[in-house]
Amino acid sequence: VQLVESGGGLVQPGGSLRLSCAASGFAFSNYAMSWYRQAPGKERELVASLTSSESSAKYADSVKGRFTISRDNAKSTVYLQLSSLRPEDTAVYYCYAATWGTWGQGTQVTVSS
Repeated sequence: VQLVESGGGLVQPGGSLRLSCAASGFAFSNYAMSWYRQAPGKERELVASLTSSESSAKYADSVKGRFTISRDNAKSTVYLQLSSLRPEDTAVYYCYAATWGTWGQGTQVTVSS
């Protein structure tokens, strides 16, 4: 089981980014996927999660209305669209497959002017 994130970078406040997480080694379409983030000096926190069929998405209160999780089961990829970014969104963002207890390596998002 392997998860590889991409799409992070430096963006100004109010900007947008799309993170991607390519999965391999398991039947991706059968499993829920999640995004977490960890800011310096803080614990890792759940940002968003999505069921296998995209029937149910959940978000942390701090990102509701600004972030959107989605998936393409044909590409075994889960996405996180980040919009209206704020400096407090600065963190390393991780993809997580709970069923397997597997984390990606993370991708850095920095929001700064």
